[in-house]
Amino acid sequence: MYQSFEFHLPTKIYFGYNKINELNNIPFKVKRAFIVTDNGVLKSGLIENVTKILEDNHISYVIYDEVEPDPSVETVDKAAHGFQQEECDALIAIGGGSPIDTAKGVRVIAGNGGSIRDYAGVNLIKQSSNIPLIAIPTTSGTGSEVTMFAVFSDWEENRKVTVTSPFIAPDISIVDPKMTMTAPTKITAASGFDAFAHGAESFVSRISQPASDALALSAMRTVSKYLRRAVFNGNDVEARIKMAEASLLAGMAFNQSFLGLTHAIGSALSGYAHVSHGVAIGLLLPEVIRRNSISLVDKHVEMASVFRVTDSSLPGWKITDQLIEDVTKLRNDIGLPQKLQQVGVKEEQLKGIAHDSVKSGMWKFNPWLATEEEILDLLKVLF
Repeated sequence: MYQSFEFHLPTKIYFGYNKINELNNIPFKVKRAFIVTDNGVLKSGLIENVTKILEDNHISYVIYDEVEPDPSVETVDKAAHGFQQEECDALIAIGGGSPIDTAKGVRVIAGNGGSIRDYAGVNLIKQSSNIPLIAIPTTSGTGSEVTMFAVFSDWEENRKVTVTSPFIAPDISIVDPKMTMTAPTKITAASGFDAFAHGAESFVSRISQPASDALALSAMRTVSKYLRRAVFNGNDVEARIKMAEASLLAGMAFNQSFLGLTHAIGSALSGYAHVSHGVAIGLLLPEVIRRNSISLVDKHVEMASVFRVTDSSLPGWKITDQLIEDVTKLRNDIGLPQKLQQVGVKEEQLKGIAHDSVKSGMWKFNPWLATEEEILDLLKVLF
């Protein structure tokens, strides 16, 4: 239970349809921008919304579009080299969490030197960079546009590395739901469910607080209402706006209260078996909620209200059963995988995944401090 708390959000947020035009008003003197994106966003034409504004303001730019899903440390180091070689003075990230996290990593390296591997951990970045970073998300889910976290893949070690520092949060985030309208169905589903998980895990975090709780509940309620609509009709403008809102609020929530066991195991699962992040979270969240709810009934009863009006006369365990049913149905309705075998996980990998899960910084914020053996049991249930 919190006794006191702090709330810090260093990112200025512009939210709304057609808010991309706020690029005309950026408070930085920029001569040459380094645009970090991926090939899919480039092919979609979304980048032209940005480059035209830059051209109108006589700002030159370089486009780096080699970011892959779950970007590797090598990709980040390579992009940082490109930024320096091109003598750029600002970063603009356009895309989902992968381009935004990559741009965060580029700023770290450009301002502090070395490789992004050198900063894996908490508060290992010694100084803020004077390189401005503007994040423009094209998906709704990661919340990376407002967080002080960046996650990268270290394929040499088969693990994910997380860089945590207030110095990597974007200076400006332009959340324009119009930029999410072309997001493919599978990405809409996986990233949207990830937004729900961000709300769910920050809400029951050991360091949750009133402000993050309010943000988390609002985000979960919005996802429960609008994610199916966004998945099954990508042209539903209202659903896209509301999902962008949910993603943003969930990111603000976990920026303060951090995450939990779902993301701890999910990180290990992605590292071992190359399962994409949102898919991994979809596989894990219902079962983690099932086990967490035993040790924190009251908060899970409150969480259940985002799906339905709960009957206060029912025992808490019955209401949490309804919550698990509703979360599972949401996951299944949007077509995310339900078993580890469906995404290529091998049984012999489970022990290693469980072992690495307890190494994650997010593990210690979970209400149920699962042992390695208990995590292995959970994975076997999902296999």
